[in-house]
Amino acid sequence: MLLLSPPPTAGFTASAYSLNRLLFPLPRHYFVVPSSSSLAIAALSTATGDPMYSVDSRRFDFTPLIDFLSSSTSITEEAEPDASPLMELSPEELCLAESYRSVPAVLWHSLLKSLASEPASLSTATALVPWLLRHRLCFSSDLLYSILIHSLGRHRRLQLALSLSSSSSLSPLSLNALISASAMNSRPDLALRLLALMRRRGLLPDQQNYTLILQSLLHSTDPPDPSLLFLLSSDIRSIRLEPDARLLSDLIVAFSRAADPDTALSLLAQTQAQGITPKSSAAVELISVLGNSGRVDEAEAIFAELRHWGLQPRTRAYNALLKGYVKTGALKDAEQLLDEMERCSVAPDECTYSLLIDAYTNAGRWESARILIKEMEMNDVLPNSYVFSRILASFRDKGEWQRSFAVLREMRNNGIQPDRHFYNVMIDAFGKHNCLHHAMDAFYQMRADGIVPDVVTWNTLIDAHSKAGRHDEAMKLFEEMQMSGLVPCTTTYNIVINSLGVQERWEKMKELFGKMREEGLLPNVVTYTTLVDVYGKSGRFEDAIECLEMMKSGGMRPPSTMYHALVNAYAQKVLEFTIS
Repeated sequence: MLLLSPPPTAGFTASAYSLNRLLFPLPRHYFVVPSSSSLAIAALSTATGDPMYSVDSRRFDFTPLIDFLSSSTSITEEAEPDASPLMELSPEELCLAESYRSVPAVLWHSLLKSLASEPASLSTATALVPWLLRHRLCFSSDLLYSILIHSLGRHRRLQLALSLSSSSSLSPLSLNALISASAMNSRPDLALRLLALMRRRGLLPDQQNYTLILQSLLHSTDPPDPSLLFLLSSDIRSIRLEPDARLLSDLIVAFSRAADPDTALSLLAQTQAQGITPKSSAAVELISVLGNSGRVDEAEAIFAELRHWGLQPRTRAYNALLKGYVKTGALKDAEQLLDEMERCSVAPDECTYSLLIDAYTNAGRWESARILIKEMEMNDVLPNSYVFSRILASFRDKGEWQRSFAVLREMRNNGIQPDRHFYNVMIDAFGKHNCLHHAMDAFYQMRADGIVPDVVTWNTLIDAHSKAGRHDEAMKLFEEMQMSGLVPCTTTYNIVINSLGVQERWEKMKELFGKMREEGLLPNVVTYTTLVDVYGKSGRFEDAIECLEMMKSGGMRPPSTMYHALVNAYAQKVLEFTIS
């Protein structure tokens, strides 16, 4: 707590104390600077080289100032910082400011950090900065605003941080703080624009700027957009920035999740050429995407490299390689990998068993899958809903959606209740085979079991109804999703934009596209591909070309398939016109 008992009647003056006084409680009417400020005093002593700061430390009573800022009715979060001349201020405020003339800047910084660290005192921290600048009590305005912007970002108050940025004249410190706040609030689009602004001002971004933006992209529910990743990569090369181990590893992870193993492999080669050992998480992601792409030989090579890098493969690494074997149907290799895990004392987890069960199910060996479930129990790995979700997904992919009921029955016989992921897979299985009544029944049962649908649930239902031509029901589900309090993601908007485009509801589609951007969601390649496709098929070629230009201005490279689809649509329209 920052506030103590009322201030002394003698005024708001500061008092000096000896080192012995520091060992005993201070009088109740003094403000005890938080622990972070004690460190600040020590830092001030080190920076100035004056031992008097440690021997004769100062203690200030900030209670009157905090009371004044907290009770001021003129300070609101939306208001611009008060720049009133000193002559217009009340004598009481002037007297209050005068009593703090001897406070070192480092203590103001510490007080600001303390106030900004708690949501309850965040508004007071917001009011403190303009007050200090108005009375010229602390001249490092850039540092003050950067501290405040960073704290606001951490507390998810990005709009307030942006409103304050104009007062800080967007100095390098403020720009860095805003990029950090944007990344923390999952706004990579804003962070990228700020990065471009930094470049235009002749300022060179550092490792941390790019790392923050990458982390923001990786924390999104959608896979990173390859075009944005290429934009970041080319930007890093253009300023001749030599990425460190963390940034290179994050880039490998990002391109792997974006299903671009070739670029990820190139980055891995760059990492090794610089004598840097990548993070194990980067290797695991790369092994996983190579396996998913059917490039098992390369996945095996990366897996073998782990030991050369001094990294002991753990369960996640084995699972990543196992996924590749399951993808290619290499059941014997999958079984041998499980044996190797046992020899290396690496314990398999639910994911390991579920992947091997996938392999058995894909091979039509349902009884072997059931035996493996029993083996899980013997190894103290209790089968959970995820394992049965994988079995269900395997049947779904083979078109055997009718087996969903048998899997559910087997699951309940093992005393396992379905979770959200299982229901999502079940809804997807019914939706993919146009069994919408079964999909809705599973949705209602999911809710009856007390499981709250997530974004994936709603996306699956909306997409299934849209593809079945039931666009009105799809829109109703979209509205119901928002009413439930869930915020649509980029994938949601892509599905609904396609549905509106198929219906040729152009104004509604443009309105939805604008709303998507207002909410800070980045249109990705799928978004623009969808727009170009629906415009092209309807003969609205000017709108399609405008979308292409928007895509390129956003740093994205339209794929060749997009041009081919547009040319084919144009040729089809010409043919229809000629025939008619």
